[in-house]
Amino acid sequence: MSTMIALDAVTKQFAGKRDVVALDAITLSIPRGEMVSIIGPSGSGKSTLLNLVGGLDRPTSGHVSIDDERLSGLDDDALTRVRRDKIGFIFQFFNLLPTLSCVENVGLPLHLRGWPRKKVDERARELLGLVQLDHRLTHLPEELSGGERQRVAIARALSVYPPVLLADEPTGNLDTRTGEEILTLIRDVHTRLGCTVVIVTHDMSVAQSCQRTITLRDGRVVEDVRR
Repeated sequence: MSTMIALDAVTKQFAGKRDVVALDAITLSIPRGEMVSIIGPSGSGKSTLLNLVGGLDRPTSGHVSIDDERLSGLDDDALTRVRRDKIGFIFQFFNLLPTLSCVENVGLPLHLRGWPRKKVDERARELLGLVQLDHRLTHLPEELSGGERQRVAIARALSVYPPVLLADEPTGNLDTRTGEEILTLIRDVHTRLGCTVVIVTHDMSVAQSCQRTITLRDGRVVEDVRR
């Protein structure tokens, strides 16, 4: 199985009154199509790792590659294209635009790619149907429950059918039952689309539902378990 995500001796250090090493020489590979959870205590480097894989930040040293393309060698425009074409993001707090309807929020990344309006609308409606929200097309985020907002966020993340889906505490802002529904949805999307999924979580039930769990502590991998 080919590698989709690779980290080669990746270190991330934040400078301040006292330098902080968030990630310490991590080497890691995630095969294409695998569903992986990243766990560890607060401050262990989970979100930093996700940000580096997603091209939202750059490592202090080492290399991150997505689909055999080294992100460290790319300028800002090329890195933006990788994020746009290959990576879908799901955030804990949804990050939906409050003045846009569900169908408009989902279609926004496609508008930014220059898709025709009719094609954008068709794809957005298709994706909202995939996440079982085709009855909420014209609703604003404030008119939705937390679980419904997260479903819209998932639909938006899937707008270009990205090969990589990154989720930062996707159930952390939801009650237990809704969180289970969202996890089931992510697993269903993973099965249907065959994308590589990386989930940062504090929830062990979420972690254990994945094919593989990587545990971080003090910026290092201390355990790597495949099920």
